[in-house]
Amino acid sequence: MLIHIRNPRKISSLARHALHSPNAYSSQPSHAAAAARDVAQLLKTPNWEKSTTLKSLASHLSPHIASQVISLQSNQTNTCVRFFTWISKHSSYCFSPFQKTHLLKLIISSGLYQIAHSVTLALIREFSRHEREILRLMDCFDDAGFRLNYPCYSSLLMSLAKLDLGLLAYSTYKRMEADGFLPGEIDYRTIVNALCKNGFTEPAEMFMCKIVKIGFVLDSHICTSLVLGFCRVLNLGDALRVFNVMSREEGSEPNSVTYSNLIHGLCEVGRLDEAFVFKEQMGEKGCEPSTRTYTVLIKALCDKGLVEKAFILFDEMRTKGCKANVHTYTVLIDGLCREGKVEEANGVYRKMCEDGVYPSVVTYNALINGYCKDGRIVQAFEVLAVMEKRGCKPNVRTFNELMGGLCRVGKPFKAVYLLKRMVGDGLLPDVVSYNVLIDGVCREGFMNVAYKLLGSMSSFGIEPDCVTFTGIIDGLCKQGKVDVASSFLSLMIRKGIKVDEVTCTALIDGFCKLGKTRDALFILETLCKMRLLTTPHSLNVLLDVLSKGCNVKEELAMLGKINKLGLVPSVVTYTTLVEGLIRSGDVSGSLGMLEAMKSSGCLPNVYPYTIIINGLCRFGRLEEAEKLLAAMQDSGVSPNHVTYTVMVKGYVDNGKLDRALETVSVMVERGYELNERVYSSLLHGLALSHNACMNKLISMVEELGGSTRGVYGFVVTRLCKEGRTDESNELIQTMLKRGVYIEKAIDTIIESYCGGKEQSKCVELITLVLGTGFVPSFRSFCLVIQGLKKEGESEQARELVMELLRSSGVVEKSRMLDYVECLMEGDGTGDCSEVIDQLHCKERPIF
Repeated sequence: MLIHIRNPRKISSLARHALHSPNAYSSQPSHAAAAARDVAQLLKTPNWEKSTTLKSLASHLSPHIASQVISLQSNQTNTCVRFFTWISKHSSYCFSPFQKTHLLKLIISSGLYQIAHSVTLALIREFSRHEREILRLMDCFDDAGFRLNYPCYSSLLMSLAKLDLGLLAYSTYKRMEADGFLPGEIDYRTIVNALCKNGFTEPAEMFMCKIVKIGFVLDSHICTSLVLGFCRVLNLGDALRVFNVMSREEGSEPNSVTYSNLIHGLCEVGRLDEAFVFKEQMGEKGCEPSTRTYTVLIKALCDKGLVEKAFILFDEMRTKGCKANVHTYTVLIDGLCREGKVEEANGVYRKMCEDGVYPSVVTYNALINGYCKDGRIVQAFEVLAVMEKRGCKPNVRTFNELMGGLCRVGKPFKAVYLLKRMVGDGLLPDVVSYNVLIDGVCREGFMNVAYKLLGSMSSFGIEPDCVTFTGIIDGLCKQGKVDVASSFLSLMIRKGIKVDEVTCTALIDGFCKLGKTRDALFILETLCKMRLLTTPHSLNVLLDVLSKGCNVKEELAMLGKINKLGLVPSVVTYTTLVEGLIRSGDVSGSLGMLEAMKSSGCLPNVYPYTIIINGLCRFGRLEEAEKLLAAMQDSGVSPNHVTYTVMVKGYVDNGKLDRALETVSVMVERGYELNERVYSSLLHGLALSHNACMNKLISMVEELGGSTRGVYGFVVTRLCKEGRTDESNELIQTMLKRGVYIEKAIDTIIESYCGGKEQSKCVELITLVLGTGFVPSFRSFCLVIQGLKKEGESEQARELVMELLRSSGVVEKSRMLDYVECLMEGDGTGDCSEVIDQLHCKERPIF
């Protein structure tokens, strides 16, 4: 039936007026009332939600007018609730949760309680995933003095339980009882579940007793909640007790959720074998493991570094028809990334997308973290570009991982620019964001930038913590500014920030490096008085300085202090003492210290043995060194690459090149990589001309089966240091033609050429590397591109940027271009400081 609309011209006129003057209705009561009547008329038409006229009127309809519309339609509860939902989406006034609760208040104040209850139910369901919004809604009930009905209470209890708000759920239940409502069985289940989710197991058990007294029977749901609660507080004894009771009683048999909760609890306390026993038991009891069960076990395996076993379980899961979800895939991707297998993780990500499972922000963050840890910052930014393209908004963790990656490759100023981008996207940085940046700039020695970052934290209401100050103190100590570092320690104490052992150890190390051992000892004693000393690490730092100064008596006195303080000396402690004795030439004393270690139950490892062997070799006592090496192996301690390196140098220094070569051969057989010290020793032992020595060294190492990459890398570095970069370039080109790629050597050559402003030779080398199927490092690309820009070769620099994207496998080149070009710009501190100044404004930023 068609409904006649009164005066359509007037409606369109009002709509136009509303569009130009958003506050027109609220400021003119007569117009507001007319608009409410017109909208109420339109609600009587079929398919009113699609009415263009209604949309025009609603575009600036205030909550006050919307409440008048609902009053005019109060006899149609369903229509009113539909209109409430519709207007919330179409009016610029009613998008926010605050405005929705405001509209509810207006409905309550109009006395439309039946409609208010229906709207309340709709809002509880809508806000059930957001704690802040559900709490605001509950405040609205209190402010308006609104008495909920039973369906509202029951729905609210479920929402509070989902949000892990156990105590609030219990207080709501008490209010529900006070209002005269008798909770049903499902409400009692909900309250027990809510309390258990927060680990309030004792109140949950007391409440369970009340349920039994009332006459309700305990079922699987209530008992499963108890198992969950005990597992949450890591009380596996009681969790197993409840599980055993469930297994005996009819009507409360464990279900898939019960098993999953118990398996998760066992995994949390490291009882993985028992968890797998319960997983097998599930199948025997006819209760098949769910996706969550498998995911919990897969995560536990990944956390223990057993990624291969996790994939075997993943294959079993899929074979049994249990479909993996986003969390399962994310756990596997994160596990692979932590193992450094980023490409394999990327393969799992692609498989995930093929299976129709959409990655979450956690998935992308895991991949970004993997690439950043591997130093592959371009690929990390590509993941950012992909997630933005797919509509997955980056969060604070995303930016923290990227900023950490940039600091790891020595670009902390680019990380500061990323902080600005993060704030521009409406995200508030946290203390981790600042800690990453401050640590990054301190490592590079830019303390002024660190101070500015520290000052800008207050702009976002962030208080620095122990990690923040430790980064600054460590940076200052590395620059020898221990007095300034001490003042920061005092500031920490004044602010009430707990000082930990790491902070004080950094300061002790700073004083020791300046030879101020008394000051270091004072801090050490203060640390002991404050009972902050839990390990002998700080003492070891002080011992190390005394050792280097050959202050043996003071070292031994320090050992006495360690024992007096009740600390158990570590292997490092004894090793430092051994080193001090060797430095002072007391070989007998060092051997005596080895025996003291054994008698105290602190068995020596390879390091103290190696230090004594090195001392014996230096003193020309090779036979004794060989005997100690044999004794070391007899005691079950295997030599490492350092031990063998020491022996090689000892043989060469004492004119026994043949014995040195035999030792090198043993190193290779046992799988140890030859290092720069070995190559230097062999080179020193060859009595030939310089060029002949280099060639002889290469052929000698190849004959012994050593790494070609290692020896060529050493030779290239040595040539570049001597200014013979062209020769090293020719050598490396020969290796490339043979299919051998040595990244470190190429980085060295490019750095040498860039230092001499020979960018054209760098471009030729990069082109050759790419032509052989290899990809130069990000660092090499950066150096050459920045060099070309400085020389005014912007077009060639841009071509190289595109080549970097192509060689890195980047698909979204256009999206990545801005990121990469920003990364390739120079790292001047001036602009970076300006960015921090922009963040450090007098007023809080408005987003």
